[in-house]
Amino acid sequence: MSFGPWEIFIVLLIVLLLFGGKKLPEIAKGLGKGIQEFKKAGKEVTDEINKTTEEDK
Repeated sequence: MSFGPWEIFIVLLIVLLLFGGKKLPEIAKGLGKGIQEFKKAGKEVTDEINKTTEEDK
């Protein structure tokens, strides 16, 4: 399931209407940090799995 440009536009418009323009940068910053932490955790898990499989060889 992928989102097209119109779906993304509508979601952003709804978020803007709900939270207002002043709160939007704070929300985007928090979302960006959350995504960054999620990617970091995923990389750590992948690295640990790779390390474990290399030790088993």
